Formats: sequence, structure tokens, C-alpha cells
Amino acid sequence: MRKICLTTLILTIIPLLEIMGANKVLNGADCQDKLIRLIKGKKIALVINQTSVLKGNRTHLVDTLLAQKMDIKTIFAPEHGFRGTADAGETIHNETDKKTGLPIVSLYGKNKKPTAEQLQGIDAVIFDIQDVGARFYTYISTLYYVMEACADQHIPLIVLDRPNPNDYVEGPVMQDSLRSFVGIVPIPLLHGLTVGELARMINGEHWLKSREKECSLQVIKVEGWKHHQPYSLPIKPSPNLPNDKAISLYPSLCLFEATSVSVGRGTTIPFQVIGYPDKRFGSFTFTPVSLPGFDKNPIQKNRKCYGIDFRKKSFEGGFTLKFFLDYYKKYGQGASFFTQPRGFDQLMGNSLVRKMIIAGKGETEIKEVWQKELNKYKEIRHKYLLYDEPQVR
Repeated sequence: MRKICLTTLILTIIPLLEIMGANKVLNGADCQDKLIRLIKGKKIALVINQTSVLKGNRTHLVDTLLAQKMDIKTIFAPEHGFRGTADAGETIHNETDKKTGLPIVSLYGKNKKPTAEQLQGIDAVIFDIQDVGARFYTYISTLYYVMEACADQHIPLIVLDRPNPNDYVEGPVMQDSLRSFVGIVPIPLLHGLTVGELARMINGEHWLKSREKECSLQVIKVEGWKHHQPYSLPIKPSPNLPNDKAISLYPSLCLFEATSVSVGRGTTIPFQVIGYPDKRFGSFTFTPVSLPGFDKNPIQKNRKCYGIDFRKKSFEGGFTLKFFLDYYKKYGQGASFFTQPRGFDQLMGNSLVRKMIIAGKGETEIKEVWQKELNKYKEIRHKYLLYDEPQVR
């Protein structure tokens, strides 16, 4: 009988165990008994998108609740819309859902915070949107404004929690001077929290605009998941994050959005490639085009880009500056690499990093700038965890 290497056996079994564990995960939305007890007989509003789906029968939360005769009055839609098909930054308009006849109110248009009029008569608001763990992913900014509106109107908020697929604590803590819709609270670039845990932190640290107010908050926890347990998203959370690889690379590659480097928008492999119309940037080629369902007007549209294909390259996850620093050096024209300097600072959450890059500093030295604040954040974070954390990352 052929001998099997023990190491090979272990490396085979561990992924299988992780997959089996992931299959046992029940998201907050799957815990219907807990939710129905909280909302039965109440007029409710939902903050949802295409990711708000139950795992067991693959039905959307709104359809599940309507089937149980729950009294849904309004759907609030974040960036990319209720169906998740709008481009990044594209204005979302108020409309009526053709399937259910329910009014859809945009939180990514004229107002990003539900108004008193829009919440009139509502007894409870449910938030159920899959996050990817990066500060600049705007669904958590929507969460912040919904919490603020609920606090103002004394309406309870129920968060249906979901795992964090980028469950690391890395990068600079956002400076208050750089507050924007891509950074609404002072957390690191990778915050290491679920949406439910972040909501608890927003409350507990008194980060809402009216600091004396707290949102009445109830989190329905994920069952069968713990921190740092791998989790593969069954539905792409936004048009340009189509798979696990893109989601993993997104925190590091998103910084290129403040430059003229393409991250693959306008292709079917966004956030899995980078490139620029110059052969010095790599041997892999791609051409961004207008691509409905991904991006209709991408950077470097219709121009052949030369760069890197990450699909077959290993990446451990987390946040790194190495890709950005490498391309900055290849560009060779200094500060002009940053086509949106303020935008880069807002994505990074720190105004010193760009200056250090221009000054020729390396990743190790740059990371030292934010380490002290990051350590403080890690201490604060532990107060709000809802799930076991088996190891420090």
C-alpha cells in the first residue's frame, strides 16, 4: 500500500474541515424565529440589497418576510442599489420594486441618511447587507447614517449579522480630518469586525453625530462562525467584487482608484489585475471596455493596459502597500502618480502616507506611522466582539 505523507494528509483535511464548518454557518437572516419575535405586529423598514438572501432556501429576505405576512413599508437601498447592479459612485434613484410593489428609497442619492418623513410610522428598521471588512466599502457608512436616523427618531435597529471575509486588523486608523463617505468612523483600513460588532462599537464609542444619543440596537448573531474562520461569499457584494480573490485583494488594490492605474474595471476580472497603458508595467495585457454589470465607464477605457494578473498568484490576504509602491516606482514621475491626492488620503485614512511614498519611504517605515493608533484600536475592538477569536492576527 502506498504511504501517505502526514503533512499532505493534514493539508488535505484542514480545507475540508473549513468547508464543512462554513456550510454550518447560519447568518442572522437565517435565524428567522429570533427575527420574527422582534418584528411581529410591527411596521418595518429594510436596509437591504442583493446579498440579503437566506442560506437555506436562497430566497431574498424581503420575499421571506412577506410570505410570513410581515408588515414591510419601505426598502432603503445603499450604493449599487437594491439589486446591486449600479456602478460605483452611480446615483441611485427612488423607485418602486416591480416584484413586490414596495417603495425603494435611495440612500445613495440626494440623501444618505433616512429622513424623519421617510421613517414616519416605522416601528423597527432591519439592516442586512454583506460587508467585506474594509473601511472604505460604503455599506458601513450607510449603516452609520441609518443608526443616526434611528437614534434621532427613537426607532430600534435590528442588524442581521454576517461574517467578515477580510477578517484582519490592519492599516491606519482614519484621521477625523479625512472623514467622508469612504471613511465615516475612526477605524483601521481593515477593521476586523462584523457589521453587528461595528454597530456596537459606533454606539459604545459615542461616534454618532449627536454624541449623547445611542441607537437602540439588537444584533442577531451569526451561528457557527468565529473570527478568522474563512468565509466565501455566495453572492458578489457589489458589481466589481465577483469572487473570493477579488474580495481578498480589494483592500490593497483599491488605493489605485486614486491614480490612473486600472484595477480591471471594465473587464470580467476586476480587482484581480492591475495595469497601465505602458509596457513597463507588466507583461499581462487587458483592455477595459464599457461592460454592463461590471463598469460602464472604466478608467483607461478602450486602451490596452500592461500589468499583473493576480489570479494564479498566491496572496495571504490582509493589507499590503507593496503593489502600490512597486507601481509608483515604475511610473517614475513622482507626485503626479496621484491623480486624486485628496481621494488617496481619504481611502488611506491618513494624510502622511502619500507624503512618505513621495519621499521614497518603504512599507516597513510607513507602517510604523500608524502602529501606535492601531494598537489602541485593537484594545477598543475587544470590547465589542460577539464571536470567539482563537488567534491574534
